[in-house]
Amino acid sequence: MYDVVIIGAGPAGYTAALYTSRAFLKTLLITGIQEGGQLTTTTEVENFPGFPKGIKGPQLMLDMKAQVLRFGIQIESYQVSSIKYQEKTKTFILDADGKTFEGKSVIIATGASAQYLGLPSEKKLAGRGVSACATCDGFFFRGKEVVVVGGGDTAMEEANFLTTFATRVTIIHRRAEFRASPIMLERAKKNPKITFLVNKQILEVVGDSAVTGVKIKDNETGKEEVYPAQGVFLAIGHKPNTEFLKGFIDLDQKGYVMVHGMMKPGDFHTATNVPGVFAAGDCVDFQYRQAVVAAGMGCMAALDAQKYVAS
Repeated sequence: MYDVVIIGAGPAGYTAALYTSRAFLKTLLITGIQEGGQLTTTTEVENFPGFPKGIKGPQLMLDMKAQVLRFGIQIESYQVSSIKYQEKTKTFILDADGKTFEGKSVIIATGASAQYLGLPSEKKLAGRGVSACATCDGFFFRGKEVVVVGGGDTAMEEANFLTTFATRVTIIHRRAEFRASPIMLERAKKNPKITFLVNKQILEVVGDSAVTGVKIKDNETGKEEVYPAQGVFLAIGHKPNTEFLKGFIDLDQKGYVMVHGMMKPGDFHTATNVPGVFAAGDCVDFQYRQAVVAAGMGCMAALDAQKYVAS
């Protein structure tokens, strides 16, 4: 029997574990789909507080793990498939790869996964010119030419942001029409650093040790060419890792966990609709998607769980 079971081993999960374990709550952390979360696919992290010279994403997650292990936390590398609430004992039963674990409270910190094109070359050059976060990696493309893939508001927003650093930003979209709102599209069109390639499909990310361009195909003529660029930013959406929670807690239309806490003293700000279940990080946050935000939410969820268990 655990006081707290945390699902997810990213910044939110590890921070939550740090707080619950230091509060002498018996804590189990189940790593979930990707131990370390999205930061394991990032090279330099320069915007996480406390590291004046920056730190590699995978190293940051290893350091977080080492920090929580100091306090005797138990970590298991399983993937949770279901959670059930036991009314009689007011506890939760988690099924993880055929093993069961029981806890008085649960913190969901499963994160979200950026959607990629599914190209082998894209995977090969991830972190070496291919990114899904302009806010995280835009700084490294100062004075370079980059492309943004997508046609929604996120693509327009990321393209505008990248013009702060890049000399040219090209938005590549597979259709002629955009899903972006008129105001966001107009803002991108008015930016002199942004150009558009429509009805174009990316067939390959070109480069050996770093991105040098993208091979594109014109969907109308079938013509193929290599378009030069030193960076490729994917802006085709994120998918929260919450499929296993359907029917158990409230999720929005895109699958993000809905937290119901009110911002007033005494409330559980990270609470879901199921008492004793809390959520933090990118599985909740569809707007900011930053490691420091996830860590802060993990702290909040841990304090909420601590108060819930004590009650």
